[in-house]
This record gives sequence, C-alpha cells and structure tokens, in this order.
Amino acid sequence: MTIGGIITAIIFGAIIGALGRLVVPGKQHMPIWLTVVVGIVAAFIGTGLAHLFGLKTEGWNFWETLFQVAVAAIGVYLVAAFWPKRSGSNY
Repeated sequence: MTIGGIITAIIFGAIIGALGRLVVPGKQHMPIWLTVVVGIVAAFIGTGLAHLFGLKTEGWNFWETLFQVAVAAIGVYLVAAFWPKRSGSNY
C-alpha cells in the first residue's frame, strides 16, 4: 500500500465514520480518532459485504457505500456503548 493509499483510507474512513456517527441517535462519548478507526474498518467490511453480494466494488457504488455506513453505524454504537465515559467532576 502506498502513502497515497494510506492517506485515502484515513480520509475515507473519517467520512464513513462521521456518517456512521450521524446515523446513531444521541451523543457518543468517543474521540474522533476512534471514529476514524471505526470508519476505516467499516469501509473494509462494507466493501467485503458488497463483494459478497456480487456488487461491483470499483469506483463509487451506492450499495457499497450504504453497506459501509451501516457497518460504521453498528461499530459506532458498539464502541460508544463500551467506551468509558469521562466524569465531569474531579474528586
């Protein structure tokens, strides 16, 4: 993988992760870097699912993107549920 591919994966992962966060209702207590990581993983899994269903994965594909955002929403929901929340007080 080239440096351009890595940068593209990070940018695309950030977009997919942000879309996944928008789909999940309520406030998610997780850092932005974790959203990017969830988005990158969701992009790979969503592409794999699209490929599994026989959809083309070259270029932009609506269904592939839908799978990616759905997987990102599930990932954001699960990570936010298990990520420790900061307490507002310093006792």
